[in-house]
Amino acid sequence: MKIIDTHHHLWDLENNRYPWLQTPIDHFAGDYSRIRRTYLIGDLISDAAAGPYELVKSIHVQAEWDHESDPVGETAWLQGVADSSEANGLVSAIIGNADFFSPDVGDVLERHAAHPNFRGIRQMLNHSQDNPALNFIERGDVMDDPAWRDGYRLLAKYGAPFDLQIWPWQLEMAARLASDIPEVPVILNHTGMPFANNAGSRRQWDAGMRALAAADNVSVKISALGMAIPGWTVEDIRPYVEGTIEIFGVDRCMFASNFPVDSLTSDYTTIWAAYDEITSGLSDGDRTKLFHDNAVRYYRL
Repeated sequence: MKIIDTHHHLWDLENNRYPWLQTPIDHFAGDYSRIRRTYLIGDLISDAAAGPYELVKSIHVQAEWDHESDPVGETAWLQGVADSSEANGLVSAIIGNADFFSPDVGDVLERHAAHPNFRGIRQMLNHSQDNPALNFIERGDVMDDPAWRDGYRLLAKYGAPFDLQIWPWQLEMAARLASDIPEVPVILNHTGMPFANNAGSRRQWDAGMRALAAADNVSVKISALGMAIPGWTVEDIRPYVEGTIEIFGVDRCMFASNFPVDSLTSDYTTIWAAYDEITSGLSDGDRTKLFHDNAVRYYRL
């Protein structure tokens, strides 16, 4: 099976700065010391080659390059990786970072877009009023903020999607954003990040996903379920995979590894084998969309 990995990361800790990796933080996923090491394109290729799935293209998503430095530096570095013979066609698209509150966000987007593999922007907007340990940003209302939205709207100039990362309780706010600004495509990261594998959390996740799916400019990446269910099995993640496909439809879903972050809970082949098994009852055409074709369309590969 030919696959496109729609969400992975690379980092070079010897030459670039990633504060969360170089200075340990209290990470919601627990002990992440095993991924606090350089992970380059050769490592991804090696992890993917261990199984029967042919990785033909990939989308690199910003890896929290030092926010105090120029965010375009990460995109420039990754373009160099993509252009190298070692990449073998991977890092086919680059999702960078930008601060939509910044007065120079237009210039930042222009410089990102000068790199041919640049496709869009991700901001990690995770926020909880009840648990500060779950806050990736200081405010939980930025998606409703008019100033933030002004910067966000600039993505439409480049036909650039917004890779959205939030908790399930933020999905309804995101639905307002997607509905109010339909000219910006939204790609929800990590299956909507179900936080706890219990009935109440699943109901909250389901309601939020249905609200977001009502905006037809939204698609979703199914990934990172190991962060919600450490030691997961196929049957543990099946309700989220099948539920997401049922809610959004086959044409708006894609699969991803979230490597190397998800190497904390699994190996690369096991993740893709789980997706393979869960979707085995679908038609060949639908499976090709989920594993390959939808990524080509949404990320303009």
